[in-house]
Amino acid sequence: MNSKEYLEAFGIEPSKPDLLAKALEHARDNRKFEIELYWKRATYFWTLIAAAFVGYFAVSASSPASPEKQFLAFALACIGFVFTFAWFQVNRGSKQWQENWENHVDMLENSVTGPLYKTVLRRPPSGDGFFETHVTGPAQISVSKVNQIVNLFTLFVWALLSLYAAWPLSPRLPPSWPHIIAVSTTLIFCGLIMQRSRTHLGSHTHHATLRDTRVAD
Repeated sequence: MNSKEYLEAFGIEPSKPDLLAKALEHARDNRKFEIELYWKRATYFWTLIAAAFVGYFAVSASSPASPEKQFLAFALACIGFVFTFAWFQVNRGSKQWQENWENHVDMLENSVTGPLYKTVLRRPPSGDGFFETHVTGPAQISVSKVNQIVNLFTLFVWALLSLYAAWPLSPRLPPSWPHIIAVSTTLIFCGLIMQRSRTHLGSHTHHATLRDTRVAD
């Protein structure tokens, strides 16, 4: 679909004010809904990740130390890694749909409200000092990108904790099959998240079934 076909599909050329206004309203509502879902998902994943952190440090701090507890801490680090990796991918998916609705608003708003969403008003440059300008003042920073960078940092932390739990590592030591299975499972499920969780953007074919409902005699 090119720009001309898009404008025709949404009633901008030729102009259909009612259709255009409804399309813009739905685009704005869906954008707000995606933002709400974004933070609900963040709360959900932070709960899982925090539980994994608590479990890891509780096992690591318990005494007496043993190989079984060491492996349990390693397994919890792998679980935390998968949760955090899933959160990272969910954030990317949320951002994709949020941008989808933002792009619709960009395309639709001109003929209804003017370029309201596309017009950004900022403070003029001032001599308020370094602290006011760079610390407490506003900045052009994407909240979702900050969240994704925190995702990557948490992934790095889980990788370090898993290495710490599995230490020492040496080719002279016999292979630990529980550790190999835990790492393999972690990598497999991260791969599944990457390859098998993509949104289908092709055509959809549906099978419809109509139920017959009535009150029994």
